[in-house]
Amino acid sequence: MMGDRMFRKTIRDRGGKRDGICGKIAGIAGLRPVFLAVAFSLISLLTGCHGQKDLHAFEAPQEFDDSRTYEITFWAKNDTNKSQTDIYQQAIADFEGMYPNIKVNLRLYTDYGKIYNDVITNIATDTTPNVCITYPDHVATYLTGSNQVVPLEGLFEDERYGLGGSEVRFGSPGIEEMVPQFLEECSFGGHYYGIPYMRSTEACYVNRTYVEALGYTLPDVLTWDFIWEVSEAAMEKDAEGNFLINGQKVMIPFLYKSTDNMMIQMLWQKDTGYSTDNGEILLFNDTTRELLYTIAEHAKSGAFSTFKISGYPANFLNAGQCIFAVDSTAGATWMGTDAPLCDISEDKIVEFKTEVFPVPQFDPEHPQMISQGPSVCLFNKEDPQEVLASWLFAQYLLSDKVQTAYSRTEGYIPVTIKAQKSPEYQDYLSRGGEDTTVHYEVKIKAARLLLEHIGDTFTTPVFNGSASLRDGAGQLIENTVKSARRKETIDDAYVEKLYGDVASLYRLDQQNARNENTRSGKTNLGPLPRTAIFLIISLAAAWVLMGGYAIYLLILTKKRV
Repeated sequence: MMGDRMFRKTIRDRGGKRDGICGKIAGIAGLRPVFLAVAFSLISLLTGCHGQKDLHAFEAPQEFDDSRTYEITFWAKNDTNKSQTDIYQQAIADFEGMYPNIKVNLRLYTDYGKIYNDVITNIATDTTPNVCITYPDHVATYLTGSNQVVPLEGLFEDERYGLGGSEVRFGSPGIEEMVPQFLEECSFGGHYYGIPYMRSTEACYVNRTYVEALGYTLPDVLTWDFIWEVSEAAMEKDAEGNFLINGQKVMIPFLYKSTDNMMIQMLWQKDTGYSTDNGEILLFNDTTRELLYTIAEHAKSGAFSTFKISGYPANFLNAGQCIFAVDSTAGATWMGTDAPLCDISEDKIVEFKTEVFPVPQFDPEHPQMISQGPSVCLFNKEDPQEVLASWLFAQYLLSDKVQTAYSRTEGYIPVTIKAQKSPEYQDYLSRGGEDTTVHYEVKIKAARLLLEHIGDTFTTPVFNGSASLRDGAGQLIENTVKSARRKETIDDAYVEKLYGDVASLYRLDQQNARNENTRSGKTNLGPLPRTAIFLIISLAAAWVLMGGYAIYLLILTKKRV
Protein backbone atom coordinates (compact mmCIF):
# COMPACT_ATOMS: atom_id res chain seq x y z
CA MET A 1 0.00 0.00 0.00
CA MET A 2 3.06 2.28 0.16
CA GLY A 3 2.63 3.09 -3.57
CA ASP A 4 -0.99 4.16 -2.98
CA ARG A 5 -0.04 6.49 -0.11
CA MET A 6 2.77 8.06 -2.16
CA PHE A 7 0.41 8.61 -5.07
CA ARG A 8 -2.17 10.33 -2.85
CA LYS A 9 0.57 12.51 -1.32
CA THR A 10 1.73 13.51 -4.82
CA ILE A 11 -1.81 14.52 -5.73
CA ARG A 12 -2.03 16.72 -2.64
CA ASP A 13 1.45 18.20 -3.13
CA ARG A 14 0.58 19.21 -6.70
CA GLY A 15 -2.66 20.85 -5.68
CA GLY A 16 -4.86 17.95 -6.72
CA LYS A 17 -8.34 18.07 -5.18
CA ARG A 18 -9.93 15.08 -3.50
CA ASP A 19 -13.13 15.58 -5.48
CA GLY A 20 -11.26 15.51 -8.82
CA ILE A 21 -11.12 12.41 -11.02
CA CYS A 22 -7.58 11.52 -10.00
CA GLY A 23 -8.39 12.15 -6.34
CA LYS A 24 -11.39 9.83 -6.43
CA ILE A 25 -9.42 7.11 -8.16
CA ALA A 26 -6.56 7.45 -5.70
CA GLY A 27 -8.94 7.59 -2.75
CA ILE A 28 -10.31 4.16 -3.45
CA ALA A 29 -6.90 2.78 -2.47
CA GLY A 30 -7.27 0.05 -5.00
CA LEU A 31 -4.97 1.41 -7.69
CA ARG A 32 -2.13 -0.95 -8.33
CA PRO A 33 1.41 0.07 -9.34
CA VAL A 34 1.03 -1.56 -12.73
CA PHE A 35 -1.58 1.01 -13.75
CA LEU A 36 0.61 3.83 -12.53
CA ALA A 37 3.59 2.47 -14.42
CA VAL A 38 1.60 2.23 -17.64
CA ALA A 39 0.16 5.73 -17.27
CA PHE A 40 3.41 7.48 -16.47
CA SER A 41 5.35 5.52 -19.11
CA LEU A 42 2.86 6.60 -21.73
CA ILE A 43 2.97 10.19 -20.54
CA SER A 44 6.76 10.27 -20.68
CA LEU A 45 6.75 8.76 -24.16
CA LEU A 46 4.13 11.24 -25.30
CA THR A 47 6.21 14.19 -24.16
CA GLY A 48 9.05 12.77 -26.23
CA CYS A 49 7.03 12.59 -29.44
CA HIS A 50 8.05 16.07 -30.49
CA GLY A 51 11.65 15.73 -29.35
CA GLN A 52 13.48 16.68 -26.20
CA LYS A 53 13.06 20.30 -25.22
CA ASP A 54 16.01 20.47 -22.80
CA LEU A 55 18.64 20.55 -25.54
CA HIS A 56 20.02 23.99 -26.31
CA ALA A 57 21.15 25.38 -29.65
CA PHE A 58 24.71 24.25 -30.21
CA GLU A 59 27.62 26.53 -29.35
CA ALA A 60 31.07 25.36 -30.40
CA PRO A 61 33.53 24.73 -27.55
CA GLN A 62 36.61 26.92 -27.47
CA GLU A 63 38.82 23.84 -27.93
CA PHE A 64 38.25 20.37 -29.33
CA ASP A 65 39.16 17.89 -26.61
CA ASP A 66 41.65 15.47 -28.18
CA SER A 67 42.14 13.57 -24.93
CA ARG A 68 38.74 11.92 -25.27
CA THR A 69 37.37 9.38 -27.73
CA TYR A 70 34.08 9.87 -29.60
CA GLU A 71 31.85 7.43 -31.44
CA ILE A 72 29.45 8.98 -33.92
CA THR A 73 26.89 7.49 -36.29
CA PHE A 74 26.51 8.48 -39.94
CA TRP A 75 23.34 7.53 -41.83
CA ALA A 76 23.81 7.66 -45.60
CA LYS A 77 22.08 6.52 -48.76
CA ASN A 78 23.36 4.77 -51.85
CA ASP A 79 21.58 3.21 -54.84
CA THR A 80 23.15 -0.23 -54.41
CA ASN A 81 26.14 1.40 -56.11
CA LYS A 82 29.20 -0.26 -54.60
CA SER A 83 31.50 2.53 -55.71
CA GLN A 84 29.51 4.96 -53.56
CA THR A 85 29.78 2.66 -50.57
CA ASP A 86 33.54 2.45 -51.16
CA ILE A 87 33.74 6.26 -51.19
CA TYR A 88 31.91 6.54 -47.86
CA GLN A 89 34.19 3.92 -46.31
CA GLN A 90 37.33 5.55 -47.70
CA ALA A 91 36.18 8.96 -46.48
CA ILE A 92 35.65 7.53 -43.00
CA ALA A 93 39.06 5.84 -43.02
CA ASP A 94 40.80 9.03 -44.16
CA PHE A 95 38.96 11.14 -41.59
CA GLU A 96 39.73 8.72 -38.76
CA GLY A 97 43.38 8.88 -39.82
CA MET A 98 43.34 12.63 -39.19
CA TYR A 99 41.17 12.36 -36.08
CA PRO A 100 42.08 8.98 -34.50
CA ASN A 101 39.95 9.75 -31.43
CA ILE A 102 36.75 9.90 -33.55
CA LYS A 103 35.17 6.63 -34.69
CA VAL A 104 32.49 6.90 -37.38
CA ASN A 105 29.89 4.13 -37.70
CA LEU A 106 28.29 4.00 -41.15
CA ARG A 107 24.70 2.85 -41.65
CA LEU A 108 23.58 2.58 -45.27
CA TYR A 109 20.05 2.88 -46.65
CA THR A 110 18.75 2.34 -50.17
CA ASP A 111 15.95 4.90 -49.88
CA TYR A 112 15.71 8.44 -48.48
CA GLY A 113 12.19 7.66 -47.28
CA LYS A 114 13.52 4.95 -44.99
CA ILE A 115 16.07 7.35 -43.52
CA TYR A 116 13.26 9.86 -42.95
CA ASN A 117 11.04 7.32 -41.20
CA ASP A 118 13.85 6.06 -38.98
CA VAL A 119 14.85 9.59 -37.96
CA ILE A 120 11.24 10.40 -37.00
CA THR A 121 11.09 7.21 -34.94
CA ASN A 122 14.41 7.92 -33.26
CA ILE A 123 13.50 11.52 -32.42
CA ALA A 124 10.74 10.08 -30.22
CA THR A 125 13.32 8.09 -28.25
CA ASP A 126 16.15 10.64 -28.41
CA THR A 127 18.36 8.20 -30.33
CA THR A 128 18.95 10.13 -33.54
CA PRO A 129 22.17 9.66 -35.51
CA ASN A 130 24.92 12.26 -35.24
CA VAL A 131 25.18 12.97 -38.97
CA CYS A 132 22.50 12.21 -41.53
CA ILE A 133 22.13 12.58 -45.29
CA THR A 134 18.63 13.88 -45.96
CA TYR A 135 16.56 16.53 -47.75
CA PRO A 136 15.52 19.98 -46.49
CA ASP A 137 11.82 19.03 -46.75
CA HIS A 138 12.51 16.20 -44.32
CA VAL A 139 14.51 18.42 -41.97
CA ALA A 140 11.51 20.76 -41.73
CA THR A 141 9.52 17.85 -40.31
CA TYR A 142 12.34 16.83 -37.96
CA LEU A 143 12.11 20.33 -36.48
CA THR A 144 8.41 20.09 -35.63
CA GLY A 145 8.22 20.60 -31.88
CA SER A 146 11.90 19.67 -31.57
CA ASN A 147 15.26 21.43 -31.42
CA GLN A 148 17.27 18.32 -32.15
CA VAL A 149 18.61 19.53 -35.51
CA VAL A 150 21.65 21.78 -35.08
CA PRO A 151 21.44 25.32 -36.57
CA LEU A 152 24.78 25.63 -38.36
CA GLU A 153 25.36 29.32 -39.05
CA GLY A 154 27.48 29.71 -35.92
CA LEU A 155 29.64 26.79 -36.96
CA PHE A 156 30.00 28.15 -40.49
CA GLU A 157 31.63 31.31 -39.12
CA ASP A 158 33.74 29.78 -36.32
CA GLU A 159 37.31 30.91 -37.04
CA ARG A 160 38.86 27.76 -35.59
CA TYR A 161 36.52 24.92 -36.53
CA GLY A 162 34.17 26.46 -39.08
CA LEU A 163 34.28 26.38 -42.86
CA GLY A 164 37.92 26.96 -43.78
CA GLY A 165 38.76 27.11 -40.06
CA SER A 166 42.37 27.41 -38.85
CA GLU A 167 42.20 24.28 -36.67
CA VAL A 168 40.58 22.00 -39.24
CA ARG A 169 43.01 19.26 -40.27
CA PHE A 170 42.02 19.03 -43.93
CA GLY A 171 41.30 21.31 -46.86
CA SER A 172 37.95 22.62 -45.75
CA PRO A 173 36.23 25.04 -48.18
CA GLY A 174 35.57 28.55 -46.96
CA ILE A 175 32.00 29.76 -47.02
CA GLU A 176 32.83 31.89 -50.07
CA GLU A 177 33.87 28.67 -51.86
CA MET A 178 30.43 27.09 -51.49
CA VAL A 179 28.04 27.40 -54.45
CA PRO A 180 25.68 30.03 -52.97
CA GLN A 181 22.52 28.66 -54.59
CA PHE A 182 23.17 25.22 -53.12
CA LEU A 183 23.97 26.58 -49.67
CA GLU A 184 20.78 28.66 -49.64
CA GLU A 185 18.73 25.51 -50.23
CA CYS A 186 19.62 24.52 -46.67
CA SER A 187 18.38 27.80 -45.19
CA PHE A 188 14.82 28.09 -43.85
CA GLY A 189 13.09 29.21 -40.72
CA GLY A 190 15.80 31.79 -40.11
CA HIS A 191 18.65 29.24 -39.83
CA TYR A 192 20.92 26.99 -41.85
CA TYR A 193 19.93 23.47 -40.90
CA GLY A 194 22.25 21.60 -43.25
CA ILE A 195 25.09 21.70 -45.69
CA PRO A 196 24.68 20.55 -49.30
CA TYR A 197 26.44 17.30 -50.13
CA MET A 198 25.79 16.68 -53.84
CA ARG A 199 23.52 18.34 -56.35
CA SER A 200 21.65 17.17 -59.41
CA THR A 201 18.72 18.27 -61.52
CA GLU A 202 16.38 16.46 -63.88
CA ALA A 203 17.39 15.71 -67.46
CA CYS A 204 15.56 14.43 -70.52
CA TYR A 205 17.48 11.53 -72.04
CA VAL A 206 16.58 11.37 -75.73
CA ASN A 207 16.82 8.64 -78.36
CA ARG A 208 18.08 10.89 -81.15
CA THR A 209 18.02 8.00 -83.65
CA TYR A 210 14.25 7.55 -83.31
CA VAL A 211 13.49 11.28 -83.29
CA GLU A 212 15.27 11.72 -86.61
CA ALA A 213 13.72 8.54 -88.03
CA LEU A 214 10.32 10.12 -87.38
CA GLY A 215 11.38 13.11 -89.50
CA TYR A 216 12.11 15.57 -86.70
CA THR A 217 15.20 17.61 -85.81
CA LEU A 218 16.05 18.11 -82.16
CA PRO A 219 15.88 21.81 -81.18
CA ASP A 220 18.44 23.55 -78.99
CA VAL A 221 15.91 23.53 -76.14
CA LEU A 222 13.20 20.90 -75.78
CA THR A 223 9.69 22.25 -75.41
CA TRP A 224 6.62 20.49 -74.09
CA ASP A 225 4.86 20.97 -77.43
CA PHE A 226 7.75 19.33 -79.30
CA ILE A 227 7.81 16.31 -77.02
CA TRP A 228 4.04 15.82 -77.14
CA GLU A 229 4.06 16.06 -80.96
CA VAL A 230 6.92 13.60 -81.46
CA SER A 231 5.46 11.23 -78.88
CA GLU A 232 2.11 11.08 -80.66
CA ALA A 233 3.85 10.56 -84.00
CA ALA A 234 5.64 7.53 -82.56
CA MET A 235 2.31 5.79 -81.80
CA GLU A 236 1.68 4.66 -85.39
CA LYS A 237 1.42 0.88 -85.86
CA ASP A 238 1.50 -1.55 -88.75
CA ALA A 239 -1.25 -4.01 -89.66
CA GLU A 240 0.08 -6.56 -87.18
CA GLY A 241 0.00 -4.14 -84.26
CA ASN A 242 3.72 -3.46 -84.11
CA PHE A 243 4.90 0.11 -83.66
CA LEU A 244 6.46 1.37 -86.87
CA ILE A 245 9.30 3.17 -85.11
CA ASN A 246 10.75 0.12 -83.35
CA GLY A 247 8.98 -2.91 -84.80
CA GLN A 248 7.96 -3.99 -81.30
CA LYS A 249 4.68 -4.49 -79.49
CA VAL A 250 5.72 -2.02 -76.77
CA MET A 251 6.36 1.70 -77.14
CA ILE A 252 5.82 4.44 -74.53
CA PRO A 253 7.41 7.46 -76.21
CA PHE A 254 7.47 9.71 -73.12
CA LEU A 255 8.17 8.37 -69.62
CA TYR A 256 8.64 10.46 -66.49
CA LYS A 257 10.19 9.05 -63.33
CA SER A 258 9.32 11.68 -60.67
CA THR A 259 5.90 13.13 -61.38
CA ASP A 260 6.14 15.42 -58.35
CA ASN A 261 9.04 17.18 -60.09
CA MET A 262 7.10 17.16 -63.35
CA MET A 263 4.15 19.05 -61.89
CA ILE A 264 6.34 21.41 -59.85
CA GLN A 265 8.50 22.37 -62.83
CA MET A 266 5.52 22.86 -65.12
CA LEU A 267 3.92 25.22 -62.62
CA TRP A 268 7.20 27.04 -62.01
CA GLN A 269 7.75 27.54 -65.74
CA LYS A 270 4.19 28.84 -66.03
CA ASP A 271 4.88 31.25 -63.14
CA THR A 272 1.84 29.82 -61.38
CA GLY A 273 1.38 29.21 -57.68
CA TYR A 274 2.63 26.04 -55.99
CA SER A 275 3.14 27.24 -52.41
CA THR A 276 4.30 30.27 -50.48
CA ASP A 277 7.29 30.50 -48.17
CA ASN A 278 5.01 30.40 -45.12
CA GLY A 279 3.41 27.14 -46.23
CA GLU A 280 0.23 28.28 -47.99
CA ILE A 281 -0.89 25.64 -50.51
CA LEU A 282 -1.50 27.04 -54.01
CA LEU A 283 -1.28 23.78 -55.98
CA PHE A 284 -4.98 23.35 -56.72
CA ASN A 285 -5.44 26.06 -59.33
CA ASP A 286 -6.74 26.49 -62.88
CA THR A 287 -3.30 26.14 -64.48
CA THR A 288 -2.84 22.79 -62.75
CA ARG A 289 -6.24 21.77 -64.12
CA GLU A 290 -5.23 22.62 -67.71
CA LEU A 291 -1.93 20.77 -67.32
CA LEU A 292 -3.79 17.68 -66.13
CA TYR A 293 -6.10 17.84 -69.17
CA THR A 294 -3.07 17.85 -71.48
CA ILE A 295 -1.39 15.01 -69.60
CA ALA A 296 -4.64 12.99 -69.69
CA GLU A 297 -4.91 13.44 -73.47
CA HIS A 298 -1.48 11.91 -74.09
CA ALA A 299 -1.87 9.24 -71.43
CA LYS A 300 -5.11 8.13 -73.08
CA SER A 301 -3.35 7.63 -76.43
CA GLY A 302 -0.54 5.71 -74.72
CA ALA A 303 2.08 8.31 -75.63
CA PHE A 304 2.82 9.16 -71.98
CA SER A 305 3.21 7.22 -68.77
CA THR A 306 5.05 7.28 -65.46
CA PHE A 307 7.55 5.20 -63.54
CA LYS A 308 5.00 4.19 -60.90
CA ILE A 309 2.57 2.95 -63.53
CA SER A 310 4.78 1.44 -66.24
CA GLY A 311 8.30 1.01 -64.85
CA TYR A 312 11.76 2.52 -64.85
CA PRO A 313 12.23 4.89 -67.84
CA ALA A 314 15.84 3.79 -68.45
CA ASN A 315 14.78 0.20 -69.06
CA PHE A 316 12.30 1.27 -71.75
CA LEU A 317 14.80 3.72 -73.28
CA ASN A 318 17.56 1.12 -73.53
CA ALA A 319 15.17 -1.45 -75.02
CA GLY A 320 14.10 0.96 -77.77
CA GLN A 321 10.63 1.28 -76.23
CA CYS A 322 10.88 4.96 -75.19
CA ILE A 323 12.12 8.13 -76.88
CA PHE A 324 12.06 10.71 -74.06
CA ALA A 325 13.02 9.45 -70.59
CA VAL A 326 13.08 12.02 -67.80
CA ASP A 327 15.08 11.18 -64.69
CA SER A 328 17.66 12.78 -62.44
CA THR A 329 21.08 13.64 -63.80
CA ALA A 330 22.22 11.35 -60.99
CA GLY A 331 20.59 8.50 -62.92
CA ALA A 332 22.72 8.99 -66.04
CA THR A 333 24.71 5.78 -65.52
CA TRP A 334 21.53 3.79 -66.25
CA MET A 335 20.75 5.61 -69.52
CA GLY A 336 21.84 4.70 -73.04
CA THR A 337 23.06 1.80 -75.14
CA ASP A 338 26.37 1.54 -73.26
CA ALA A 339 25.05 2.39 -69.79
CA PRO A 340 27.35 0.79 -67.17
CA LEU A 341 24.46 0.17 -64.77
CA CYS A 342 21.86 -1.04 -67.29
CA ASP A 343 19.17 -3.19 -65.64
CA ILE A 344 17.97 -5.17 -68.67
CA SER A 345 19.59 -8.17 -70.34
CA GLU A 346 22.10 -7.49 -73.08
CA ASP A 347 19.98 -9.11 -75.79
CA LYS A 348 17.19 -6.56 -75.13
CA ILE A 349 19.41 -3.48 -75.62
CA VAL A 350 18.90 -1.49 -78.83
CA GLU A 351 21.61 0.60 -80.49
CA PHE A 352 20.80 4.33 -80.60
CA LYS A 353 22.41 7.73 -80.09
CA THR A 354 21.66 9.24 -76.67
CA GLU A 355 21.36 12.99 -76.14
CA VAL A 356 20.98 14.76 -72.78
CA PHE A 357 18.74 17.84 -72.55
CA PRO A 358 17.28 19.93 -69.76
CA VAL A 359 13.66 19.08 -68.96
CA PRO A 360 11.06 20.37 -71.46
CA GLN A 361 10.26 24.07 -71.24
CA PHE A 362 7.30 26.32 -71.96
CA ASP A 363 9.58 29.31 -72.56
CA PRO A 364 12.85 28.21 -74.23
CA GLU A 365 14.34 31.67 -73.72
CA HIS A 366 14.04 31.39 -69.94
CA PRO A 367 14.61 27.76 -68.96
CA GLN A 368 13.81 26.69 -65.41
CA MET A 369 14.62 23.38 -63.76
CA ILE A 370 14.55 22.07 -60.24
CA SER A 371 17.66 21.77 -58.09
CA GLN A 372 17.78 18.62 -56.01
CA GLY A 373 20.19 16.35 -54.23
CA PRO A 374 21.14 15.26 -50.73
CA SER A 375 22.20 17.53 -47.90
CA VAL A 376 23.75 16.73 -44.52
CA CYS A 377 22.29 17.68 -41.15
CA LEU A 378 23.59 17.29 -37.58
CA PHE A 379 21.61 16.32 -34.51
CA ASN A 380 21.99 17.92 -31.11
CA LYS A 381 23.48 15.83 -28.31
CA GLU A 382 24.04 16.47 -24.61
CA ASP A 383 27.82 16.65 -25.11
CA PRO A 384 28.93 19.67 -27.20
CA GLN A 385 32.27 17.95 -27.87
CA GLU A 386 30.41 15.10 -29.54
CA VAL A 387 28.52 17.57 -31.74
CA LEU A 388 31.79 19.27 -32.68
CA ALA A 389 33.26 15.88 -33.62
CA SER A 390 30.19 15.28 -35.79
CA TRP A 391 30.56 18.68 -37.44
CA LEU A 392 34.19 17.99 -38.29
CA PHE A 393 33.20 14.77 -40.06
CA ALA A 394 30.27 16.41 -41.88
CA GLN A 395 32.62 19.16 -42.99
CA TYR A 396 35.07 16.56 -44.34
CA LEU A 397 32.36 15.46 -46.78
CA LEU A 398 32.86 18.88 -48.43
CA SER A 399 36.57 18.29 -49.07
CA ASP A 400 37.74 18.14 -52.68
CA LYS A 401 38.68 14.47 -52.44
CA VAL A 402 35.22 13.33 -51.31
CA GLN A 403 33.31 15.72 -53.54
CA THR A 404 35.21 14.77 -56.68
CA ALA A 405 35.17 11.04 -55.97
CA TYR A 406 31.41 10.93 -55.34
CA SER A 407 30.53 13.09 -58.34
CA ARG A 408 32.43 10.65 -60.59
CA THR A 409 30.07 7.81 -59.64
CA GLU A 410 26.94 9.37 -61.20
CA GLY A 411 25.74 12.62 -62.75
CA TYR A 412 26.04 14.63 -59.54
CA ILE A 413 28.20 17.73 -59.37
CA PRO A 414 30.27 19.00 -56.42
CA VAL A 415 28.64 21.62 -54.20
CA THR A 416 31.80 23.70 -53.76
CA ILE A 417 33.33 26.04 -56.31
CA LYS A 418 36.68 24.84 -55.00
CA ALA A 419 36.03 21.23 -56.01
CA GLN A 420 34.41 22.18 -59.31
CA LYS A 421 37.52 24.13 -60.34
CA SER A 422 40.01 21.58 -59.06
CA PRO A 423 42.37 20.14 -61.71
CA GLU A 424 41.19 16.61 -60.93
CA TYR A 425 37.53 17.41 -61.55
CA GLN A 426 38.24 19.44 -64.68
CA ASP A 427 40.31 16.55 -66.04
CA TYR A 428 37.39 14.19 -65.36
CA LEU A 429 34.97 16.42 -67.29
CA SER A 430 37.32 16.72 -70.26
CA ARG A 431 37.53 12.96 -70.78
CA GLY A 432 33.88 12.21 -71.52
CA GLY A 433 33.51 9.21 -73.82
CA GLU A 434 36.95 7.73 -73.21
CA ASP A 435 35.33 4.67 -71.66
CA THR A 436 31.90 3.40 -70.64
CA THR A 437 32.59 3.36 -66.90
CA VAL A 438 34.16 6.34 -65.08
CA HIS A 439 34.10 8.57 -68.15
CA TYR A 440 30.79 7.38 -69.58
CA GLU A 441 29.76 10.06 -72.05
CA VAL A 442 26.09 10.33 -71.03
CA LYS A 443 27.02 10.72 -67.36
CA ILE A 444 29.48 13.52 -68.03
CA LYS A 445 27.00 15.24 -70.37
CA ALA A 446 24.46 15.16 -67.51
CA ALA A 447 26.96 16.74 -65.12
CA ARG A 448 27.84 19.45 -67.63
CA LEU A 449 24.15 20.18 -68.13
CA LEU A 450 23.75 21.21 -64.50
CA LEU A 451 27.07 23.06 -64.36
CA GLU A 452 25.93 25.17 -67.30
CA HIS A 453 22.46 25.81 -65.84
CA ILE A 454 23.06 26.42 -62.13
CA GLY A 455 21.63 29.90 -62.61
CA ASP A 456 18.44 28.44 -64.12
CA THR A 457 17.66 26.18 -61.17
CA PHE A 458 15.12 26.79 -58.44
CA THR A 459 14.03 25.19 -55.18
CA THR A 460 10.59 25.04 -53.63
CA PRO A 461 9.77 26.55 -50.20
CA VAL A 462 10.59 24.37 -47.20
CA PHE A 463 8.16 24.11 -44.29
CA ASN A 464 6.54 21.49 -42.11
CA GLY A 465 4.28 19.84 -44.66
CA SER A 466 6.29 20.66 -47.80
CA ALA A 467 7.20 16.98 -48.24
CA SER A 468 3.49 16.09 -48.25
CA LEU A 469 2.76 18.85 -50.75
CA ARG A 470 5.42 17.44 -53.05
CA ASP A 471 3.83 13.99 -52.82
CA GLY A 472 0.44 15.50 -53.53
CA ALA A 473 1.70 17.23 -56.67
CA GLY A 474 2.90 13.94 -58.07
CA GLN A 475 -0.28 12.14 -57.05
CA LEU A 476 -2.37 14.48 -59.20
CA ILE A 477 -0.50 13.26 -62.28
CA GLU A 478 -0.43 9.60 -61.24
CA ASN A 479 -4.19 9.47 -60.67
CA THR A 480 -4.93 11.34 -63.89
CA VAL A 481 -2.77 9.00 -65.97
CA LYS A 482 -4.37 5.92 -64.42
CA SER A 483 -7.85 7.26 -65.09
CA ALA A 484 -7.02 8.23 -68.66
CA ARG A 485 -5.63 4.77 -69.39
CA ARG A 486 -8.92 3.32 -68.09
CA LYS A 487 -10.80 5.61 -70.48
CA GLU A 488 -12.47 7.49 -67.65
CA THR A 489 -13.84 10.96 -68.36
CA ILE A 490 -11.41 13.68 -67.31
CA ASP A 491 -13.47 16.84 -66.88
CA ASP A 492 -14.04 19.60 -64.31
CA ALA A 493 -16.00 17.31 -62.03
CA TYR A 494 -13.21 14.73 -62.14
CA VAL A 495 -10.54 17.33 -61.34
CA GLU A 496 -12.53 18.83 -58.48
CA LYS A 497 -12.93 15.42 -56.91
CA LEU A 498 -9.25 14.67 -57.53
CA TYR A 499 -8.25 17.91 -55.80
CA GLY A 500 -10.34 17.01 -52.78
CA ASP A 501 -9.07 13.44 -52.60
CA VAL A 502 -5.40 14.44 -52.83
CA ALA A 503 -5.80 17.30 -50.37
CA SER A 504 -7.39 14.92 -47.89
CA LEU A 505 -4.90 12.08 -48.49
CA TYR A 506 -1.89 14.30 -47.79
CA ARG A 507 -3.64 16.55 -45.24
CA LEU A 508 -3.07 19.59 -47.41
CA ASP A 509 -6.46 20.98 -46.42
CA GLN A 510 -5.24 20.91 -42.80
CA GLN A 511 -2.05 22.69 -43.86
CA ASN A 512 -3.98 25.70 -45.14
CA ALA A 513 -6.14 25.64 -42.01
CA ARG A 514 -3.00 25.77 -39.87
CA ASN A 515 -1.71 28.69 -41.92
CA GLU A 516 -5.00 30.52 -41.38
CA ASN A 517 -4.67 29.92 -37.64
CA THR A 518 -1.16 31.33 -37.74
CA ARG A 519 -2.31 34.47 -39.57
CA SER A 520 -5.14 34.94 -37.08
CA GLY A 521 -2.77 34.62 -34.13
CA LYS A 522 -3.70 31.09 -33.10
CA THR A 523 -1.04 28.56 -32.29
CA ASN A 524 0.16 26.48 -35.24
CA LEU A 525 1.30 23.15 -33.83
CA GLY A 526 1.35 21.20 -37.07
CA PRO A 527 0.07 17.64 -37.52
CA LEU A 528 0.88 15.14 -34.81
CA PRO A 529 3.13 12.27 -35.88
CA ARG A 530 1.47 8.87 -36.04
CA THR A 531 3.52 7.75 -33.03
CA ALA A 532 2.00 10.57 -30.99
CA ILE A 533 -1.52 9.72 -32.12
CA PHE A 534 -0.94 6.08 -31.14
CA LEU A 535 0.34 7.07 -27.74
CA ILE A 536 -2.58 9.42 -27.09
CA ILE A 537 -5.01 6.60 -27.88
CA SER A 538 -3.03 4.24 -25.67
CA LEU A 539 -3.00 6.77 -22.85
CA ALA A 540 -6.74 7.25 -23.12
CA ALA A 541 -7.24 3.48 -23.05
CA ALA A 542 -5.09 3.23 -19.92
CA TRP A 543 -7.21 5.83 -18.14
CA VAL A 544 -10.37 4.02 -19.20
CA LEU A 545 -8.99 0.81 -17.72
CA MET A 546 -8.09 2.61 -14.50
CA GLY A 547 -11.53 4.15 -14.34
CA GLY A 548 -13.16 0.79 -14.92
CA TYR A 549 -11.01 -0.78 -12.22
CA ALA A 550 -11.91 2.01 -9.81
CA ILE A 551 -15.64 1.51 -10.46
CA TYR A 552 -15.19 -2.23 -9.98
CA LEU A 553 -13.57 -1.66 -6.59
CA LEU A 554 -16.28 0.83 -5.65
CA ILE A 555 -18.97 -1.77 -6.40
CA LEU A 556 -17.12 -4.36 -4.33
CA THR A 557 -16.87 -1.91 -1.44
CA LYS A 558 -20.62 -1.21 -1.53
CA LYS A 559 -21.40 -4.92 -1.56
CA ARG A 560 -19.25 -5.45 1.50
CA VAL A 561 -21.04 -2.65 3.28
